[in-house]
Amino acid sequence: GIKWMSSQEAKFEDAKDKKPTAEKLERLRREKINRFRHQHRINVQGTDLPDPIATFEQLQEEYKVHPKIMENIQAAGFHVPTAIQMQAIPVMLHGRELLASAPTGSGKTLAFCIPLLTHLKQPRNKGFRALIISPTRELASQTHRELVKLAEGTGFRIHMIHKAAEAAKKFGPKSSKKF
Repeated sequence: GIKWMSSQEAKFEDAKDKKPTAEKLERLRREKINRFRHQHRINVQGTDLPDPIATFEQLQEEYKVHPKIMENIQAAGFHVPTAIQMQAIPVMLHGRELLASAPTGSGKTLAFCIPLLTHLKQPRNKGFRALIISPTRELASQTHRELVKLAEGTGFRIHMIHKAAEAAKKFGPKSSKKF
């Protein structure tokens, strides 16, 4: 038989028959991510980059960041990640190298401290497991403060070494041979 329908109905029938392909869904997802990056003024270069995060909660859901670290993030008053944190944290959690630039006060310290603690997983009595080198004592002090707050209750020991003589007293005279 003949099926009679209006042009509106024909368009609806055509749309119903066409299911989105995996390729089209991926393109739409990429467009959404690019809009998000543009909205937050995040510029990236490279291939196969992880998607940015919009909330800190995503860190626990997608990357299994330690619950105590998540608690410390909230307790420190961080509720929404900054642009640098949105993209840099996932990149580093994927074990990728990163060169990032952002203004003072934009949250760069937290952006590298969260992945650092996450990669270390749990404390071990094996000496120094991570080393952060800072160009100034002031920046080293700031980084130390942030790491202490972030690692509170996790068992990690955070130290700042700024003089070799003090390090020998603090960690023992054979510390230079030990580590």
